[in-house]
Amino acid sequence: MSSWSDLPGALKGSLDKLSELLQSDGQLKAFTTSGAIDKPTTFGYKSSDSDNTLLITVTNGSAEAKTGSSKDALFTLSALPEQWDKFFKDVPVAPYQSYWGMFGMNIKQQGIEVQGDQTAMAHWTHVWRRVLELVHDAHCGPMKEDEQVEPTEDYLTGRYVFLEAPIWGKTKIFYETSGGGKQQIVFLHTAGSDGRQYHGVMNDERMRKRCTMYCFDLPGHGRSFPSQSYYPGAHTNTEDSYVGLIAAFVKRLGLRRPIICGASMAGQVCLAVAIRHKEVGAGGTIPLQGSEYLDMERNWYDRSPYVNQSLFNPEWVYGMMSPTAPLANKQLIWHLYSGQAYGMFHGDLDFYFGGWDGRSRVASIDTNSCPVFMLTGEYDWSNTPDMSQKTADKIPGAKHKAMPGLGHFPATENPAKFVPHLLEAIDHIQSVRSEALSTMRLGND
Repeated sequence: MSSWSDLPGALKGSLDKLSELLQSDGQLKAFTTSGAIDKPTTFGYKSSDSDNTLLITVTNGSAEAKTGSSKDALFTLSALPEQWDKFFKDVPVAPYQSYWGMFGMNIKQQGIEVQGDQTAMAHWTHVWRRVLELVHDAHCGPMKEDEQVEPTEDYLTGRYVFLEAPIWGKTKIFYETSGGGKQQIVFLHTAGSDGRQYHGVMNDERMRKRCTMYCFDLPGHGRSFPSQSYYPGAHTNTEDSYVGLIAAFVKRLGLRRPIICGASMAGQVCLAVAIRHKEVGAGGTIPLQGSEYLDMERNWYDRSPYVNQSLFNPEWVYGMMSPTAPLANKQLIWHLYSGQAYGMFHGDLDFYFGGWDGRSRVASIDTNSCPVFMLTGEYDWSNTPDMSQKTADKIPGAKHKAMPGLGHFPATENPAKFVPHLLEAIDHIQSVRSEALSTMRLGND
């Protein structure tokens, strides 16, 4: 571990390989090719035990590495030697799969520090993230990705529908459906994204046979029209508006006690739906990456006139995924987060971070009427499996399972790996509902 006290020294044997990757990497080339880069910019990486710094100088279309002092960098990403040691494993454990995961936000780690110009760090987050991945590849070899079968057919059908919902008012919503199974299930996307996250799951043959699936984009997200109740940039999300929209969707489509399943802020609202299941008409919930309350220090880079949100937002969430997830799936998440309207992500996080507070209410969930099965990917540093487990422990009859090899976006990162967990949760909900129905019938005899 002592070798990581001097980061460039620990990487000395791989610096030539790094230089090759910096010149040949297509993603880095795409990020750095711009006439707006009219002068060199230098940033760095170092250990907290030494000022010897790996310096990266970026110009239009290229990047070069050298060693020097952090004083020569506009900003420097610093970490403890033991933290770099964990980052530079072949397959890092959570949360060391990314610098954002190490940095933490609500999982505070001593020793992680961004030195220098903080706004410049946000400006260049897409470049320093990709360079750090290349440093890892140069030292450890290419990351071994999970394999997946490329689809040849798509089974989703999409359409628009008008909904009348509290706070949102009358809105034109886009939704997709697939499958012909008896179990109805409604998928909810994460903050600042849209329903394309669930295409892998909704095309899965096992799910299409078992379920009839639905997924809609929130107003102003993805392909749905914005609510006229908000000025552009003023979007926010609350429990009442969110639950009210889900209830309006269930009612408008005439669904009969569907399972509600969603991740991140949608995982939180699944708990709210379980509390208010009669209002929604829900017959069970599967919260993904959910817990009773999150109190995270908010940043404003996702809603700043000084930072490009189409670059910053996808980068901030990119490091929440499993490092072994297929690259195409991680790139889809990046694309979805890069393509949303100004202020949507930040407004959704109003609900995710503090707007949802179920600490005094989750224990009242009637899991006989609305069973709850929570699932949490191990690589999520914003809502860890431990957080979800502690919430499940408060809910009589609820179950929770951690999902190895998955992160904050399990349905998108690796649908084939996620679906068996999802089917287990569906089995549990159907079993509880069947048992409750049998008990009710016996009571009426």
